[in-house]
Amino acid sequence: MASADLSAPPLAPTPHPRSTADLFGDPVDDSSPLWFKKDLFLSPDFDSETYISDLRTFVPFETLRSQLHSHLSSLKHQLVDLINRDYNDFVNLSTNLVDVDSSVARMRAPLSDLREKISAFRDCVHDSLVSLQNGLNQRAEAANAREVLELLLDTFHVVSKVEKLIKELPSVPADWSNGNMDTPEKTHLSNGVSLQQSENELNVRETQSMLLERISSEMNRLKFYMAHAKDLPFIQNIEKRFQSASNLLDERLGNCFKDGLKHRDENAIYNCLRAYAAIDNTRNAEEIFRKTIVAPLIEKIIPHGSSGFIGVASGDQLEDEFREMKRCIEKDCTFLLRISSRDNSGFHVFDFLANSILQEVQFAILKGKPGAFSPGRPTEFLRNYKSSLNFLSYLEGYCASRYAVSKFRAEPVYVDFMKQWNLGVYFSLRFQEIAGALDSALVAPTLVVAQNSHPEDSNFPALTLKQSVILLESLRSCWGEDVLVLSCSDKFLRLSLQLLSRFSSWLSYGLNARKLGNTNANPGSAWAISAGPEDLIYVIHDIKLLVDEVCGDYVGHVMELLSSCPSEVLDPVKQSILQSAKSLEDMTPPVIKLIIDVLVEKSVEALLQLKGISATFRMTNKPLPVRHSQYVSAILHPLKAFLEGDRATTYLDDATKKELLRGTAFEITKSYNELASELVNAARKTDSSLLKLRQGAQKRAGGSSDVPDGSDHYVSNTDKMCMQLFLDIQEYGRNLASIGVDATGIEEYISLWKCVAPADKQNTIIF
Repeated sequence: MASADLSAPPLAPTPHPRSTADLFGDPVDDSSPLWFKKDLFLSPDFDSETYISDLRTFVPFETLRSQLHSHLSSLKHQLVDLINRDYNDFVNLSTNLVDVDSSVARMRAPLSDLREKISAFRDCVHDSLVSLQNGLNQRAEAANAREVLELLLDTFHVVSKVEKLIKELPSVPADWSNGNMDTPEKTHLSNGVSLQQSENELNVRETQSMLLERISSEMNRLKFYMAHAKDLPFIQNIEKRFQSASNLLDERLGNCFKDGLKHRDENAIYNCLRAYAAIDNTRNAEEIFRKTIVAPLIEKIIPHGSSGFIGVASGDQLEDEFREMKRCIEKDCTFLLRISSRDNSGFHVFDFLANSILQEVQFAILKGKPGAFSPGRPTEFLRNYKSSLNFLSYLEGYCASRYAVSKFRAEPVYVDFMKQWNLGVYFSLRFQEIAGALDSALVAPTLVVAQNSHPEDSNFPALTLKQSVILLESLRSCWGEDVLVLSCSDKFLRLSLQLLSRFSSWLSYGLNARKLGNTNANPGSAWAISAGPEDLIYVIHDIKLLVDEVCGDYVGHVMELLSSCPSEVLDPVKQSILQSAKSLEDMTPPVIKLIIDVLVEKSVEALLQLKGISATFRMTNKPLPVRHSQYVSAILHPLKAFLEGDRATTYLDDATKKELLRGTAFEITKSYNELASELVNAARKTDSSLLKLRQGAQKRAGGSSDVPDGSDHYVSNTDKMCMQLFLDIQEYGRNLASIGVDATGIEEYISLWKCVAPADKQNTIIF
């Protein structure tokens, strides 16, 4: 490399624009804009394209390019300044770089040797690693082979052991009874052969059960081996031996379990159950108990031979049969149920209640008394259903815990037994029976008075109408003990609300038909057309009693039946019943309004005689009247006769009477005011017209006339008629007072008074 010329001048600085302040010796200011960040160029992750794209969103491209050129010039100027500042060092750097290639060659040689050594060592390590991995693989294969071989050997030994134990099983009791008893025991038992045989049989069963338990544990172990090596040819070859041993074990275990059940040997039964649990064959134990113990007991109670069911003569009632079953279970099944429910015994896998007892009971009922499950006869069906629930509750009493009860209820046999009781069809029949009875009563064309409705009747309140009595009977039937099924309580609640709604609709349809005069719109509304005010008294009376009963004892009875439900269920139930009662109570005002309309209509017939007053004074020259008209006493006669009648005094309370009295009096007075005002206004218009005609005739004649002026004491026909009406309304006010109504509190009466009263009595109402 050529040496650098030390005498070479330093680089000339690149000219760059200087600011005005620089020309006068002031330091150069950083005039870069704020958006131009020089530090970003030194960032390790700087990207020019991203930088430009970000700045172009708010900086013009020309401005950006100008600023970048300016920055480049500044950088070059700084580079030249740095070189000039350290120029000597820069020149010496080039002179010191002499024979660099030879130095590099000398350093490369040892590095190459080191690379070769490392490569050779890596190859050696790789070969050792491969060899080690192969050895480990072979070791793992050998371990797996050894494990499989040990498994096969254990399987073979267990199979042989099981077969040997099963074959020796029949000979164990004989060997034990002959060889294991000492001489004193033989001498002691020689006096009683039956006692010796009994004890020998007991020891034989216990020994057999213990041996069977041991065989079962070995069989369980064998099943584990067979499951883990089922694809191996050896296992496939001994599968027949396994099946044969398994079948033989099931047979011997079943015989031992049956023998233990017949003799109630608790130790033998306990060991057999442990054996069944060990081989996971609980179904066989449950089936053996069912056929050996349960089936003969149930057969005696509900005979169901193959020739057909025999229990027809006794009917399809199950109450007595369930009672007898409870006694038999208590006597003959409790010993096994007590054993299977021992704590920490592991016998929770058995369910003798469901799969043995309940299954046999269901089978016997289906074969011997199939009609017991039929809802076609609702009364018998409900009695059988409640008896079955009581029987299930009895069986649940043998469960040791809540978990056991839940497990019992979740068993398929339990679920299938509950499905036999078709509650949906039962409710449909009850619905037709209850709702049909009410509908039949409500379609009657008239209100029917109940024959046996007396206040002294303790079963029902003193309802007067047959329709009301049937409604209350229907409501009580929904929650009666002989009808209600608690699991269907929601349906019976809905039926109760429908009955109340149906009765309210019946009243509403009848009142609308009476108002419109049309009974064809809704069936069952004809009763309102023919009903008189006295008949409607029965309706008001019954509505009040029904509402009191529903809101009182009835809703209390329902709440008592549903007391096991949470409060968030009971509150809506109570509110729904009370709301239905309120809807029924709301029908009372329309009925009262109808009675008022009928009474007013009768009273208006007497008021029509007002029209004769005008003719009386216009056609004749009568003097001023001094007493009231005869028709006044007849105006309130329908109301008085109604309120003083036997039905009103017997069935209407004081509040209802008062409401009827005030309402009718107000409407009659309103009609009285309208008729009288119309009559007076018409008379006054007529007098005004006649006066104008007479005055016109006088002007044309040019002479005097007999037309009265204001100074005369002339009384017109209108004044006479008003005086008569004034006397009449005074009498009418006295009549209102006699029945307990203050006429001065009725605005229509005050308006009528001002219309017909003389000028000096306008502001004072005196009867």
